Amino acid sequence: MPQDKTGDPRQSAGNKLSVLRKHPIFADLEPDALDQLCRYAKHTTVKRGVTIAAKGDPGNNLFAVISGTVKISSSSPDGRNAILNLIGPGEIFGEIAVLDGAPRSADATANTNCELYIIDRRDFLPFVKSQPALAMKFIELLCARLRWTSQQVEQVILQNLPGRLASALLGLTEERKFDSGSGTLAITQQEISEMVGMTRESINKQLRAWSARNWVRLEHGAIVVLDTEALRELVESGLGGN
Repeated sequence: MPQDKTGDPRQSAGNKLSVLRKHPIFADLEPDALDQLCRYAKHTTVKRGVTIAAKGDPGNNLFAVISGTVKISSSSPDGRNAILNLIGPGEIFGEIAVLDGAPRSADATANTNCELYIIDRRDFLPFVKSQPALAMKFIELLCARLRWTSQQVEQVILQNLPGRLASALLGLTEERKFDSGSGTLAITQQEISEMVGMTRESINKQLRAWSARNWVRLEHGAIVVLDTEALRELVESGLGGN
């Protein structure tokens, strides 16, 4: 991480405990274990666009998102980008490299201004070994990541553009990666194109067709999902018509 990403000294132990207690991964820890985790967790803020971790970096830290969205992506030598996932509040990232000790497998970038907790691998691995229930949580998380990856591969191979785009929008809304329960996805058409592997022009054409049907509404830097049932029916039909 950039050197200016330091912990906020004003972040009280009480606030830290409150946040971690609400985090799905850590919520079931016993009070003593949660107190111990609080001592390890360092608070930081990251501005939009800043690289948090780069592909190939050592996996020295685990990250928990308090607020904002982090983009997990990879790029090719010729400059093409692929967004692999968006990580929001209540989620963690960086766990693969932390657990297996290998280099980072992708880039992590602040997609918005973010608040994070950072836990050093040297503290975290002994802690996990002492908490079997937490270890099971991470096994479940890794299984979920594998299922997500399998679904992405399936969509790219088997679905045409409308189906892939509808699946991506539904996935983002179902994971609550939108603003204030409004169905507004704070994501650009370029970012969507990098998620589904199609050009921005193709994405724009398809979204405008759906906008005319009142399935979505296009806003500056955002997409509002208006009719999830129509998108779901499109995906389930396997037809992918526009």
